[in-house]
Amino acid sequence: MSALQTYRGVVYPWHCDHVGHMNVMHYVGKFDEATWFLLNHIGLTRTFLATNRRGMAAVEQRIAYQRELVPGDIVAVRTGTLEIRDRVIRFVHEMRNATSGEVAAIVANTAVHLDTVARRATVFPDDVKSAARAHIVDFPLPWAA
Repeated sequence: MSALQTYRGVVYPWHCDHVGHMNVMHYVGKFDEATWFLLNHIGLTRTFLATNRRGMAAVEQRIAYQRELVPGDIVAVRTGTLEIRDRVIRFVHEMRNATSGEVAAIVANTAVHLDTVARRATVFPDDVKSAARAHIVDFPLPWAA
């Protein structure tokens, strides 16, 4: 199975901090956009979430910054599922400088599927679990070494 391309964009000067590289808030923002692409792809669309009174809550996020990104760099994010259980999904994003191919950052996320009325975790639909399993990857996580 394979990772998905979930984000592609550019680093603008206003994304950068006082030392001239992309500030952490923008890494997180680009990873967040990639997350919503993944969720939509596996069936957790805006319509599904609203119609079924469902939501997603991030419960853990771990980021390893590998290389800096500077204004003008083109960024690409690949995403894969690490694990999906009844109520929990773990996935990983790998951000690369699309020109050099160097890994800029890796983030592993854990999220919970919620019933937004009961405010409790709830089971993913079977088709969502199946779609997420289609993108199981074995990304090397830097902190696992």
